Amino acid sequence: MRLCLAGAVLLSAAAYYVYLPLPSGVSEPWKLMLLDALFRSFMQASDVAHALGVCHRIHLLNHVVSWVEEIEARSCPAVHVTDIALGGVPTRVFQPKGGKELKRGVIYFHGGGWALCSGRMRSYDLLCRKMAEDLDSVVMSVDYRLAPDAVFPAQYHDALAASRAFLSAELLEHYSIDPERVCVSGDSAGGNLAAAVAQELSSDNALTVNFKLQALIYPVLQALDFYTPSYQQNRDVPILYRPIMARYWLQYLGADTSLEPLLLANNHSSLDQPALSSSIRSKLDWTALLPAERRKHFQPVVRETGSPRVMGEVPQLIDVRAAPLLAEQGVLGRTPKAYVMTCEFDVLRDDGLMYVRRLQDAGVTVTSDHYEDGFHGCMVFAYLPMMSKVGWRSMNNYIHWLDQNL
Repeated sequence: MRLCLAGAVLLSAAAYYVYLPLPSGVSEPWKLMLLDALFRSFMQASDVAHALGVCHRIHLLNHVVSWVEEIEARSCPAVHVTDIALGGVPTRVFQPKGGKELKRGVIYFHGGGWALCSGRMRSYDLLCRKMAEDLDSVVMSVDYRLAPDAVFPAQYHDALAASRAFLSAELLEHYSIDPERVCVSGDSAGGNLAAAVAQELSSDNALTVNFKLQALIYPVLQALDFYTPSYQQNRDVPILYRPIMARYWLQYLGADTSLEPLLLANNHSSLDQPALSSSIRSKLDWTALLPAERRKHFQPVVRETGSPRVMGEVPQLIDVRAAPLLAEQGVLGRTPKAYVMTCEFDVLRDDGLMYVRRLQDAGVTVTSDHYEDGFHGCMVFAYLPMMSKVGWRSMNNYIHWLDQNL
């Protein structure tokens, strides 16, 4: 009887820890709850280790990710897999066996808040294998440097160096890639890097080969407004919570993480900030850029007075290489045809939707692929152990778009 009682208490405690009220429309809520409970456990353990001075919280999380997820470069009957240095940046290459003589080419940047994950993770390895096989494409998954050991613009420079090497005549010839069928892509923080690279290279007239497409998966594109409708609506929806995104931004920009409360209050983008011109503000004015069905009942939060020290200490917040949403219309107009995936239950939803609108206003052809039941990161959870239905659906639609357009 005591054993049964103890078991019931433990089971109840576990259920209490796992259970999280979620919006009714989110896909497979119990799977998301279990995933979130696992992530919260790792985050809490890393916070304790950080507080005790054992190691940086990010280092512990990456050690766990490496131990659980990273796999060796293993070829299979359909795809040859190798690890190389691309422009001096570690990269995993997926080459389809057989097929056409000239292949499509995709360079891919993984997500993880510019601090976590790797192209060598099982989830990204499986995604890139599927892309290589289904598209008859050479896929190069780039392992750019990570925070806190490297901060902006290091990640951007790695992405840019790898992309320039990817577009070089020597590499295209070596891997039999058709120079007319190349794409830059990435998810979350990787989507940020892909957008920034597309902006930079599309304006480089010295290049003889450039990207035909940009494919951005729930990208993070700005850090001036943490009160967009999606940040307000999804502040308590896993797996990317609003404070976590603010912390990732500060770590990426090499700033003091004690500034997090100021960012979350929008004190850094108050009306008394001289660095924020009306032109900059217009580029993320969601009251004008978002459709009514996404604005819903939410109201902007704009402070009259704020904390001038934030913009003084972190001027990178308005650097377009870090925040591609802030690019000038002329720059956007030179970027390639675009695909932007967004998820309803994601704090970054409106970053992507505003970018869609700004690209369209600049004359770029854009496919906006929105998932009403999706959550942040869903596509990389398409495989076991989660087997997310919306993840599988979104991944197949993303690859189908590439197949039709690349």
